[in-house]
Formats: sequence, C-alpha cells, structure tokens
Amino acid sequence: MKELAKTYSPQDFEDKWNQYWLQHQLFHATAKEGVEPYTIVIPPPNVTGVLHMGHMLNNTIQDVLVRRARMQGKNACWVPGTDHASIATEAKVVQMLREQGIKKSDLSREDFLTHAWNWKEKYGGIILEQLKKLGASCDWERTRFTMEPKLSEAVIEVFIDLYNKGLIYRGQRMVNWDPQGKTALSDEEVIYKEVQSKLYFVRYFMADGSGAYMTVATTRPETILADVAICVHPNDERFKHLLGKKCLVPFINREIPIIADEYIDPEFGTGCLKVTPAHDQNDYAIGQKHGLEVIDVLTDEGFINENAQDARYIGKDRFVVRKQIAIDLEAAGHIEKIEEYKNQVGTSERTGAVIEPRLSLQWWVDMKAFMAKNPEVLTSVMNDEVKFHPAKMKNTYRHWIENIKDWCISRQLWWGQRIPAWYNEKGELVAVAKTKEEAEKILLAKGQQPIANNLHQDQDVLDTWFSSWLWPISVFDGFEDPKNKDINYFYPTQDLVTAPEIMFFWVARMIMAGYEWRGEKPFSNVYYTGIVRDKQRRKMSKSLGNSPDPLDLIAQFGADGVRMGMLICSPAGNDILFDESQVEQGRNFANKIWNAYRLVNGWNQKPDAETEKAVIESAEMSATWMRGRMNEVLKELEDKFTDYRLSEALMSVYKLIWDDFCAWYLEMIKPPYGEAIHESAYKACTEIFDELMRILHPFMPFITEEIWQTLAERSEGASICVAPMPKYDAQIKTLDLTYAMEAITQIRNLRNAKGLSPKETLDFSIKSLEEQRYAPYLGLIAKLANVQFLGFALADTGKAVMVPCITDELFVVLNLVIDVAAEREKIEKEIEYLQGFMKSVEAKLSNEKFVSNAKPELVEKERQKRADAEAKIAVLQKSLQSL
Repeated sequence: MKELAKTYSPQDFEDKWNQYWLQHQLFHATAKEGVEPYTIVIPPPNVTGVLHMGHMLNNTIQDVLVRRARMQGKNACWVPGTDHASIATEAKVVQMLREQGIKKSDLSREDFLTHAWNWKEKYGGIILEQLKKLGASCDWERTRFTMEPKLSEAVIEVFIDLYNKGLIYRGQRMVNWDPQGKTALSDEEVIYKEVQSKLYFVRYFMADGSGAYMTVATTRPETILADVAICVHPNDERFKHLLGKKCLVPFINREIPIIADEYIDPEFGTGCLKVTPAHDQNDYAIGQKHGLEVIDVLTDEGFINENAQDARYIGKDRFVVRKQIAIDLEAAGHIEKIEEYKNQVGTSERTGAVIEPRLSLQWWVDMKAFMAKNPEVLTSVMNDEVKFHPAKMKNTYRHWIENIKDWCISRQLWWGQRIPAWYNEKGELVAVAKTKEEAEKILLAKGQQPIANNLHQDQDVLDTWFSSWLWPISVFDGFEDPKNKDINYFYPTQDLVTAPEIMFFWVARMIMAGYEWRGEKPFSNVYYTGIVRDKQRRKMSKSLGNSPDPLDLIAQFGADGVRMGMLICSPAGNDILFDESQVEQGRNFANKIWNAYRLVNGWNQKPDAETEKAVIESAEMSATWMRGRMNEVLKELEDKFTDYRLSEALMSVYKLIWDDFCAWYLEMIKPPYGEAIHESAYKACTEIFDELMRILHPFMPFITEEIWQTLAERSEGASICVAPMPKYDAQIKTLDLTYAMEAITQIRNLRNAKGLSPKETLDFSIKSLEEQRYAPYLGLIAKLANVQFLGFALADTGKAVMVPCITDELFVVLNLVIDVAAEREKIEKEIEYLQGFMKSVEAKLSNEKFVSNAKPELVEKERQKRADAEAKIAVLQKSLQSL
C-alpha cells in the first residue's frame, strides 16, 4: 500500500483520473460478438446550455448505471451529444448580433447561419466539458450533434418518408405563436402560469340604436377589434329574444351577429362570449362551425396591425394597448365593471413570452394516423415491454397517447433542418424532396415541365424535437445504413434517464420512431428523475437565485461529494429537496474513507507466527463476518438496481462502509496502540477494502480510483473502472453478531451514562436462554467493550446494573452506589417508549389494506418488530421487579 496525502483534497486527483480514463480510452466501446452490450444515450443537453442541478442529477444517475454495467463485464456504451435547440440557439445568436449592432433582418439566411455555426463552435461544447468534471464516463469519441450532416440527413429522410406515407401534411390551423421567438410552438412547448389579471365587463350596444346592450367579460380587451360575433347558449332564456340580431364592436361600430352554441357555459361570466376566431382556439372552432369571418389584428411580433381599424392602437404592443383600450372603453361608457381575476396564461418554454393563439399555415404530423399504424407505442409501455420507473408514470403516458393531437413540426426560424418542401412561382407546393434537382425530377415524373429556377424551398425549419425523436437510432447511423454493425449491436438501448416533463416531447416520440423505423422499442427502461427543489420546495432557477452553480459545488466539495449528495435524496420520480448539507455529507463520507485508508496503511505488520492463536482466530472471524455483510449488501444491491432504487442502493453501501467496515470491522482487528497487526489480518483487510471500493465505484468514481490504485501495485492502464464488480454468492453465510454487537453497544452506552472511563475494565455476566449467541464472540466483546466475562449467571444485583440486550439481560458490575429510583425511572421510560412503538406496529398490522397489499417480507418485518418489542418489554419488566 502506498501513502496518501494527510488531508482529503479531491482537487488534487479528480482531474488526474479524468485524464487517465480518457488517455486509456476506458469508456470507448465497439461492437463485440459474444459480449452483452449495455447502452445508454444521453438526453442531449441544449448546445446553449451550461450545467445546472438537474443535469447533475440526471447524468450522475446515468453514470452510476453505466459504470456498474461496465464493471459487470458488459460492453457499456454511453453516447454523449448536444441538441441544436432551434429557438434557444437562434435567440442567443440574435442577441450576440444585436450587441454587435447587426440585425438579423439585415442578413441573408446564409450569413446568419455562418454566425450561428461560429457561435456553436465557440460555446457549444461547454456543457460536455463540464460533464467530464462530474466524472461522466461517456464514450466521448462517439459525441454527436443533432445538426451534424449525417443526423440532419436522417431528419430530412424521415420527413420525406412520412410525407410519402401520408402522415405529414401542410395546413392552416390554430397554433401557439411565440411573438418574441416569432415562431409556432407545439402544445408541449407551452408552459402555463397562474397570473393575476383583470376581468373587464364590456358593453356591446345593439345595432338597432335602441340603447340596449349585452355585457361580455374578457381578460383581453385588446382583441375586441377582432370580434366577429357574440355567442350565448341556445337555452339561455336571458338572450333568446336577441338571437339573430346584431350588436356593434366598440369604437369601430362593426355590426356582428348574436349567435347560439352549446359550447357556452351560461354560468361563467355574463353568459355571453365575444367570438374572436383569429385569437382564441375555442373561438376559432366556433367560427368554423358557424362560418364566421377571421380578422387577425396582431403582427408576428405581437403589435396591433391595420386590421384593427383604429389609429390610436395600430403599431403598438398588445399589452400597451390592453391598458389603453380599457381606459378608452371606460371613458366611452363601455365598461360596466372591472374585477381582479386569477387565470392560467400560456408562455413560451424557451423565451418566456406570453403565447398568442394564432391561425397559421404550418406543417403537421397526423398523430392519430401514426398511432393507428403503430399501436405498440402505447401497448409496449402498458405491458412493461418498455418499463417506466416509477410505474405510476404509465397513467400519465396513456392519457396523453389516448388524447394525442397533431404535432406542429414547422418553426419560423433559420437555425435548424430546413423543411424539404418546394414551391412554384405561385407559392403552390409541388414537391417534397432533398434537393431542387430531385424536386424537378418529381415534377418531370408527374408530366410537368419545371421552369428553370422557379422552384424555391420552404423558409421554415423543423421542430428541434423532430431530430431528437430519432436520437437512439441516428447516433448509431441507423438511417444511413439500417444494417450497420453498431445499430444492430447497441440498439435497442437498455436504459433511458430523463425528466418527466419531457415524457411527451421526447420519450413518447422516441418510442414512436423506434417502432416506425426499426420495428422495435428504442429502450427497455425509462427512469424518471424528479425536479430539484430547494428546502422551501421551490424549483431551482437562476431567476429565484436559489440554484447553486454545480461547478462551484464540485470545487468546494469534490465531484464525489456532489454525486453522493444528489443521489442520496433522489428516489425515482419524486422531487429532490436539495440542501447543501447533503453534499457536505458526501464530502464527509469521502473523508471517512480517506482516513480509514490512512489508518490501515499506518499499521505495522508482523508474521502470523509471532501472533497468539486467539488473536488470529478473532481476526479471521471478524473478516468472515465482514465478508458476509458485504455479501448481504451485494444481494440488496441486485434487488435495488433491478427496481431502480438507486438512492436506497447508495444508502446500503454508505452504511456498509461507514458502520460495518469503519465503525466495527476496523475496530475488531485494530492492534493495541504501539503494536503491529499480523500479516494475514492485514491482507484480509486490504482485500476487503479493495472489494468495498469496487462496490462504491459507480457512485463515487474518483476517490475509489485513487484508493484502489494505492492499495496495490497496478499496471499502466489498469483501472477500477474495468475491475470486476463483486458478485453475490449464495454459498457465503453471514455470522450473526447481532447480540454480541448489541452487548458492546449497551455496555459502551452504560459507561457514557455513568461517566466511566473506557480504560476501566468492568466485570459482566449474561443471562440468556441462547448462550451460543455470545459464546464464540466473548473475546470480541471483551476487546471492544473492555470487559471481563464472569459467566452465564446472574451477578450480584447489589453491585451490578442490568442492561437489556434485545431479549437477554447483561449484568455489569459497577463500583458505584446504584440509585434505585433513577434506574427504575429510566426503565419505566423505556417500557413506555416500547409500548408506544408496539402500538404503532399493531395499528399497521391491523390495517387489512397494508397486510394484503404490502410485500410479504415487509409484513413479516413488522411482525418481527412486534415480537422483539414484546420480548424487550418482558426483560425490562423483570428488571423492575428485581429493583
């Protein structure tokens, strides 16, 4: 064993091991016949992104899974990469150009894309470099980018394929319009936020000049100038006499009809709805049904246009007009009242701008037809062919699939894969093809003569998710060559780790793509992480200032400490309440391991021949117990990894090392001060240490590599990364030291309570019906509790204090006057506590729902708790009698 620095300082070695792993290509995987593959594709972070707490959690989980698989002898391949993020990246580039005094509108498409690619090359790899700091063991040689030539080619081929299958169409429909990004968004890209609004009750006077009016409640008075009807419920007696009549739009006096539709809720507002088909999804549906005109009064940027027919508002921002028109309406006698009102407002996921429902000509995927062709998209999840963790996510998935809407896939941007659609000089769609030349061939095949240079390509690009849904296939070039070695070996992948909020954006669509183009699922398991929140349960965000910089945490606590801190509190699917103290706990754990190594390394050795037989046997027994505990935990880990209970798995390893190894095993074998340890005990200890580091490695890769490398001489290129993971062995039996360890603990607690020095040897005896619980371990009890065993008999109760040891009794002789009243009070309190505990266990066991639904082993565990409590109470009651 080599020396370690006196103080644990992760900054001294984390970068060193990162470089070592990369230098020796320890994370690189190639297709190998006869070796089981294990594949994860990274959820590609936005090329604009920098590491945040969500990335830390997600990628730590992926790394744990892939490192464990690699150590189990699987051919582990974790494919990294980034997403081109159309809206976010274009916004960044536009901002950069603005700072340089350049407007996007002054540039050609080609010039803008040159700036965009330059920006991507300069900033686009930052997040991947940051992931290396975390210890992410990706196959970095396989790094992909969703807009690289091969992946873009795949996107275009898929668009053409779906178009030719009749699953893609171009149509004018209501879309979610982002006035800041100036592009359409899918429903999944809209985030709804509760806001405090005002509800304006506006009078619409009748066109007959009678002075009568109808009152309509609206939160958006700026759209009044686009109204084309007033709608009421056909059975609403208040308005039946007005049906067929007309009223006037305030200010512009456009006559609009009063119509009836069952969509209207007579109880909401005034029972009257102003119908504005150009600016509301539901109004558009009513307008279509009743053949109403569509008047759009907003520009792409969210300003009032000439269709409003009122010069006071034309050219002004929608929200400025909202305030101004309310004032003007009130001055003109059109406002009946204004109320405070809370409502849900849609905002752009990327820009944060308030969304405008807008009628627009866009490209769509016919999702109902797609699903009819691929029913496995739903059945594979519901029958666990694709298994969700936690399983409760299946219901959310099913609801979305069963209520699926067509996918708007066109975006009014320049950064992204340009839609391969071609139009003639009249703007008519004439072909869908990769190139202009192919489009001309299609026209010729149709018997049409293309006029030179009159074809032009669609200006829009495809939704970013239209490239991301192909990710598990495209990263292995499965569209370029569907039979290539990599795609046939690494696909389908095993695990996907992602956030539940992109279940529909990405997970569902990857499953769709897998069945459409490969005829099989893209992955076997989906692990949904929770949202990282602060102690006040607020989502971590820059705007709230409650999100620490992950790189600052790594610099302060080390990557291992951060990884453990994130994982220890993150059950699948549940939100994580992050507290820096958890990361500190991770650092303290690493420090504990560091000091344990230094303790062992500081022991001098001596030959077994110079050691007493009893000492050798005790050390062998201790090693046997420790190996048995390791074996038990290995079985626990198998079960917990199978169920993706990674947080619990880490806690099991934490307790194994902190409690079993450091607090017990090292104390069992530690030589007396100033003496040497015999060689066989030392060898067993280092072997156990080696195994523990391998078990811990997937969770905390840096400190385990540092210690593993120093435990023994290693050859160049050797690494714990590819060392075999210890396996559970059903043949190994665990020594039961439960009663012996409890005896040691109780005697130590008694010393502390009585203020006795640990150096003072105490006499003790044991009263038990099962003497074999203690007999083989009396030497161990004597060493760790500093006691002398008098025998299995009742000691002189005048000088001895009874200490309960589970269901047995220990009698420890103290050279003290025993305060009988104090002892009685102490025992009575303990009995009271145990009775309360037993009552809670009884309540659980008398709950039929728990007994019938819980796992049998959990029910049995509760019954055992009850039996143990009863036995302890019996022992304590005997003690009371003796007092």
